[in-house]
Order: sequence, then structure tokens, then C-alpha cells
Amino acid sequence: MFTDRYVLVAGAGVTGKSVASALVHAGARVTVTDGVADRLTDLPAGVETVVGLTTPPDGVDLVVTSPGWPPTAPLLVAAAEAGIEVIGEVELAWRLGETLPNPPAWLAVTGTDGKTTTVGMLESILLASGAKAVACGNIGLPVIDAVLGGYDVLAVELSSYQLHWQSSMRAHAAAVLNIAEDHLEWHGSMAGYVQDKGKIYTGAGLAVYNADDVETERLAADSPQKVSFTVSTPSAGQFGVTDGWLVHGDLLLAPVAEVRPVGPHNVANALAAAALARAYGVSAEAVRAGLTAYTPPAHRVELIAEHGGVRYVNDSKATNTHAAQGSLGAFDSVVWIAGGLLHGAPVGDLVAEAAPRLRGVVLLGADRGVFAAALARHAPDVPVHLVGSGDDEPMLTAVRAANAMASPGDVVLLAPAAKSHDLFASYVHRGTAFAEAVRDVLAERG
Repeated sequence: MFTDRYVLVAGAGVTGKSVASALVHAGARVTVTDGVADRLTDLPAGVETVVGLTTPPDGVDLVVTSPGWPPTAPLLVAAAEAGIEVIGEVELAWRLGETLPNPPAWLAVTGTDGKTTTVGMLESILLASGAKAVACGNIGLPVIDAVLGGYDVLAVELSSYQLHWQSSMRAHAAAVLNIAEDHLEWHGSMAGYVQDKGKIYTGAGLAVYNADDVETERLAADSPQKVSFTVSTPSAGQFGVTDGWLVHGDLLLAPVAEVRPVGPHNVANALAAAALARAYGVSAEAVRAGLTAYTPPAHRVELIAEHGGVRYVNDSKATNTHAAQGSLGAFDSVVWIAGGLLHGAPVGDLVAEAAPRLRGVVLLGADRGVFAAALARHAPDVPVHLVGSGDDEPMLTAVRAANAMASPGDVVLLAPAAKSHDLFASYVHRGTAFAEAVRDVLAERG
């Protein structure tokens, strides 16, 4: 399929290196380009490297782009104008998989929020069933490495970026967890974002959708085989919740109390994982065993400490309003730490919905004023503390202020509803700062 083809790989990160290696092994001539020269190392023998290409070299007949590169990148525009096909790593992985005698089944997951949690749950369930399985894609391990790794089944996390650059994938089963505004600067519009998300259903053996999210139901409408999930009592054929259990019809899958992380949005994630696993033939017993064994990654509704009847919870991964809505909904009485970069996203609806459970709010970051204005409109009686822009230790100041507002029974919750890059290197850095600040503040209290 790739013997003697000349392929340009755009991007030399983890994914780009895996792509280059797979292509060399498949017999292709490969050139890798990246805007950062230091990344163009640790590549297979025989790979050519060029810093910062903006047009494809003569003779290139395929470009494989890293998922973060937008369609407007000059190199990709130039390739398209020259009639050169541009695909992503996921598309390449699917094509290479079709050349294998026993390619793995793909159980694919996308959505605005909850992808990594759902894929982690799904991997745990598959492993509990005895399947040779691995989580891959946006979660970390490149899909191409997983496809060539000899696995029976893959739990594949796919971002909208990755879906944009693929067209051939036909998953055994696929799920869209939810849809909310995100990455519009990359996709150009909400319509473009939704369209790319919906590509996961193309040719899927089973479409799994969220009955509590109208947009996912619409995306699955044309799928010949589909099933839905709801965090409410299910109707016939649905996955849902009855008497404290995740169920599918009369089949008991797992107690809600065993789902981690906590919160209705994570119950929805568990139901989606269960539906995908059941589509692969996994037993109800393995669903429960996998969900019980699942250990959530850090920074996702992570309990950091409990002291004096107050819990301190880190959900730094709640980088948009949709994710924060789920996090806030998991607790009844909250001192909320929020703020960061909103990139124009409105917060009024989020604040209005959360208002009854708020006992205090601490705001930090570039768009703290937007949050403050929404709180003044929708929760005027809730105490609000703004961390100053010149504060050298903004998270420590925020946790001190939140701690002063909290009473026994409250949860001090970091659920920023915004991106982190105004004050922190990443959501991981922000969550780590929160955890360290909690420990410092509790040490001060003695």
C-alpha cells in the first residue's frame, strides 16, 4: 500500500514519530517537517528532516498531518492546492490495519467532555473480560502503535481534530458522549466542529448516543444500528439508571456507588463505556469488575483532602463551561474556585444553574471579571473573592480564600470552566498547584 510512495509527515511530536516509523516499515520514503528543529530527532534511519516547510517537496504524493495542525496551516493548504491528499494518523492507522490478517476491533469515543474518562473505563472493562485491549488515541498512545501492537480490541479516544483528518474508519461501535461549543477557532464554526464529531458514526457497526443530549441524538439519526444511554430511568432498549444501578433492560451492570469519579456526568460516561463493551460481547460481570477496578486519572474530580468536614476536590480538567457544569452538579454545597481564559464563551447559564449550590466563589485569571459579572446577576447573595492579577501565588491565595468561606459539609471545588494558559502551563500544572496549595493551607491550620 505504501511501498515506494513518498510521504511527508507534518509534525514531529509523539504521533509524528510513530507515523514516520510505521511508514518506513511499510516501505515508504519519508520526510518529516516541524517548526521546531529540536523535535526532529529520534526518528528512524533513512527519514529526511526539514525545518518549517510551507510547501510539500517535489514528488510527495501523501501528507500525514499531526492532529493539532489546522486545515489553514500553510503547508496543508499548499498540499491541497497541489492535489496532494492530506490525512491524519487515525486515517493512516485504519488503512494500515486493513492490511493485517487480523486487525483489531475499534471501539471509538468522542465528545466535548468525558472522552478520556470513558475510554479509561472502557479499557478497564475490556481487560476485566480477558480481552487483549488497550486505550489509545487522544488519551496518549498513538492509534497507529496500538493497531500494529497485536491487540484484539482498541478503546480509541478521538478528538474533533483527529476525526477531521480521517474518512475511512468504520468502528465496531462508536459513541458521541455530548456536544458543546469548543475548539471553534480550529474548526471555523460550530457547524464544522459538530460535523467532524459526527464522522465517528460513519459506517460504525453500532452508534451509541446520549439520549440526554439532543445534538448527539441528531448525529446518530441516520445510523442503521444505534442504542442510547441516559442518567435517568431508561426506556425499552436504553442503558440507564434504575434503583441505584446502571442497567440495560433487566440486566444489572454495576451500582452507581461504584462509579468513579463521582457525579452524574461520570455515570453517563460509565454507561457509554458499558454500551460499547457490551457491543463487543463483554459480560455484565466484566462491566462491573472493570468499573470497580478503574482508577481515574488525576485532575478529574479528584479528592485531594478532607479536613474538618470539608472536602477539597480537584477538577482542573474542567476547562470549559460544559465540563464545569457536570462537576458542580456532583456536589450539593460548593465553594467554587473558577476562572482562566474563556475565549469568549458565555458563563451566565452555568452560574445560574449552579447558584443554589454555591456557598462562596473565588475567582482568578484573565476572565475573572466575566465570572464576577455573571455571579452579580444570577447569584448576588453568594460571597465572591477576586484574586488580584499581581498575586505571585494565585492558587495559594485562592485556596486560602475558599477555605475561609467553607463550612463542614462543603466541598472546595476547583472547576475552572476555562483554559489555564493565562496563569499556568497547563490544566495539569493548575491542578498540581491546587493540590499543593490545599496541603499548604491545611498544614497552616494544623
